[in-house]
Amino acid sequence: MPWLLGRLFAEKDQPKPRFAFQGCVNWMRALAIYCDAGHISRQACATFFAPTIRRAVNKEMDTLAYEFLVMSAHHAAATKSLAAANGNTYNGCRAAIVSWYYSVYYAAKAMIAAAGGSDPQTHAKAARIWQADIASRGLAMYPFDLRVVNLTTQNVEASIAALRNGNPHDVNTRPVSNDQAHGALCSYLRGTCEYRQWEIEEDVRKSSDFKALGKSDFRSKDARQLRDQAFGKESVNFLFQAFRYRGKANYRDAIYLSYGDNNDATLKVFGDDLGFVSSAFVLMAAHFVARRVEAGTWDQFAEDVHANARFDLPFEFRGI
Repeated sequence: MPWLLGRLFAEKDQPKPRFAFQGCVNWMRALAIYCDAGHISRQACATFFAPTIRRAVNKEMDTLAYEFLVMSAHHAAATKSLAAANGNTYNGCRAAIVSWYYSVYYAAKAMIAAAGGSDPQTHAKAARIWQADIASRGLAMYPFDLRVVNLTTQNVEASIAALRNGNPHDVNTRPVSNDQAHGALCSYLRGTCEYRQWEIEEDVRKSSDFKALGKSDFRSKDARQLRDQAFGKESVNFLFQAFRYRGKANYRDAIYLSYGDNNDATLKVFGDDLGFVSSAFVLMAAHFVARRVEAGTWDQFAEDVHANARFDLPFEFRGI
């Protein structure tokens, strides 16, 4: 075992780099397979959002939506550039994940501004409002619509089983078909639910209500009830998954993207997948925003951004 990895395993609860790497690249490959299968295209987006009703004029929120779309498009351009850069593919892979996340985050904020007229100031709040204003209203396209509401263990099991519908594949196997990709997406969603459950349990342990029980775990009925009440209020959606994904690359599990086995060939595809999925998510957001903002302003925005943006736009905004 390499020296640094040995120290990490000795000092902390360190995820195995091979499994962390597989989850990282295989989830993105699964998303890219579905984006590339026509699920997220200009025509698919136009059809999906055709029933969307224009809202009452809200110039402040429209301005925010346009600003966030430019931010998301810029991050999408950065993601593509990092993936296409010559040289060692490891050099830019972590930065590409961060750019990928912010393209998703700002595109989601653009949709939130256009949907309900709010501007969440933290990533956690954005994920919650995305759930309420976008995901729960059926305004996200597959595969970005996958979610679990109510994180009690029984409901997580039932929800994942329903989404799987018998699909046996998981995120540890590199997907090469739509069927395998869907299984990987369900697998990653389940893993994120389990991670969120762990976070919630840690918060419950710190609460005064839990301390008043005098318990050290959740084996007793009253402790489980307290935990399950907290589970029932939470959900996991694509934006939360993206937030966790960035966190794993930027704060936790650092070793799997920089050290050890040589996965250069896989990383080349991974970089392309990041750029493709990033652009697809921004495209979805753009189509939704275009149908919600004040009539006539989208064309003005599209012409302006094509005339004045100094970065490479990920797609043609005009004609949406």
